[in-house]
Amino acid sequence: MHPKQIVEQGYNRIAEQYRAWASGVRVEERARYTAFLLEKLPPGAEVLELGSGAGLPTTRQLAEKFKVTGVDISARQIMLARRSVPAARFIRADMTQLEFPPASFDAVTAFYSISHVPRAEHSRLLGAIARWLRPGGLFAAALSAHDEEAGYEDDWLGAPMFWSGWDSATNQRLVTEAGLHILSAREETAEEDGQPVTFLWIVAQKGRQLPPLRTGVLSGMDAERSRSGSEAEGRGAVFRPPDKKGERHDSRCNFRHRRGARAHRGPGAAPQMGKTLRHEGPGVGGPRLQ
Repeated sequence: MHPKQIVEQGYNRIAEQYRAWASGVRVEERARYTAFLLEKLPPGAEVLELGSGAGLPTTRQLAEKFKVTGVDISARQIMLARRSVPAARFIRADMTQLEFPPASFDAVTAFYSISHVPRAEHSRLLGAIARWLRPGGLFAAALSAHDEEAGYEDDWLGAPMFWSGWDSATNQRLVTEAGLHILSAREETAEEDGQPVTFLWIVAQKGRQLPPLRTGVLSGMDAERSRSGSEAEGRGAVFRPPDKKGERHDSRCNFRHRRGARAHRGPGAAPQMGKTLRHEGPGVGGPRLQ
């Protein structure tokens, strides 16, 4: 069976169970990035949500302020989303097959969804996202943090499931090559069913090139931009990364790069919770761990 069929049929089978499970997992993390979009985008902004699931809680929150188009490959998820968020528009589709006119959206989100797409298609998908964004538009996504071409689990919340992704550095390179300027890149770790799971959260922007981050004090998700250079084109969004309160570091935890996977990492590795990846603009080389 094709990986996308596994994902589609899996979410059709576990739609209600996944909705209940997700309501208690990565709550603070998801709320922080949603709040960032609610703060930075103007009322009535057009937002595309890739992997909208059953519409709760993210789609409903975004739809209270914005014109939201939600996309999901699962017909069951789309049905639930239409019931829960009647104000939004929903499309059942493979996100890699979508067609929108250039400059259609003020923001595109992909919370934990691109890792269900075979990674060979990620570069083309990111390029499409960049085309769909208006100048100054924002891209906020939780991407994989570790390298895995094809990951399968026979029973994830009651159904088979598939994951695929690149490591953090490669994901940042692909986002940049798509034509987006990375404002923040941060590995976020949270427990899922008693196991630590890590995603790379990217906030990026389309538009004129912004100045590099200050190399002095780095705090919160990433270093704040100097106010003199933080104005974005288009809708005038100003980037101020959402702070993570109560951040802690624990050298005992292990990273998992996808839901349901067993933790694995080379001997001697000491992963940290909430690791910030610094992006210093063009000509400085690749991203470096803080």
